Amino acid sequence: MRNLSKRTAVITGAGSGFGLEAARIAAREGMNVVMADVQADALEQAAAEISSSGASVLSMRVDVAEAAEVEALGAATEKRFGAPHLVFNNAGVGAGGLIWEHTLADWEWVVGVNLMGVAHGVRVFTPMMLAAAQADPDYRGHIVNTASMAGLVNAPNMGVYNVSKHAVVALSETLYQDLRLVTEQVGASVLCPYFVPTGISRSQRNRPGAMAAQKPTASQLVAQAMSDKAVNSGKVSAAQVAQSVFDAVREKRFYIYSHPQALAGVQTRLEDILLPRNPTDPFAGRPEIGKKLRRALRVQA
Repeated sequence: MRNLSKRTAVITGAGSGFGLEAARIAAREGMNVVMADVQADALEQAAAEISSSGASVLSMRVDVAEAAEVEALGAATEKRFGAPHLVFNNAGVGAGGLIWEHTLADWEWVVGVNLMGVAHGVRVFTPMMLAAAQADPDYRGHIVNTASMAGLVNAPNMGVYNVSKHAVVALSETLYQDLRLVTEQVGASVLCPYFVPTGISRSQRNRPGAMAAQKPTASQLVAQAMSDKAVNSGKVSAAQVAQSVFDAVREKRFYIYSHPQALAGVQTRLEDILLPRNPTDPFAGRPEIGKKLRRALRVQA
């Protein structure tokens, strides 16, 4: 996967954030670009930009939580370009709050997009890529799934999001191992970004009406405010993260991190598991943040 020219990339969540930046890189690399997003206006604008750069583009409005829509994306990709070489299962949404306060609709929406969206992408595109590998010994393919640092640690007041992202990490690690059982021609990676300025803190704008949110609880309002501040103050750009994805694909590297320094929290969690000891206070190094969060939640309670 060192030479990407004339190969095909499929990118979900391509209308903004990591997805759009990945589409820009793919176009610069001379790839055909398949762009999918649930937000039609953002997708239209993004696809027009990528097309104007000279790339061959196929764009489709897709809700990745819907199996049939991802299947249709796969069929359209194969018909237009054949089997893809890079699949970036990137679409995702964010939600926070105390874990018992998430409604059934919250769970269905977040798990549907963050986990089942990845599962559908893997289910639809992996067989296509394996068939291409079997037919052509020179074929090379790679699947990248977007998880989060929240898939490796468990920050409080982010329950449903943590659950969905841990599941994506597990899915991706299993995908990597399963692919190694059957082929050397298709690889896999998992992207675990930390706080990066993207549109994820505004995920509610694309929430389906059938899964409409109820009036937010105090903990959900606190989580939204903290997320907005952390995401918007991020120093690593979406473009840098997207470039790290392409670098990892070329290097056949599985774990992709935007903020390697955040791995200290992962190490602490693993030590908690191995010793074993109760989960370490995530605010031990910055107790003022923990005090502020506890005070906000207990006052509201």
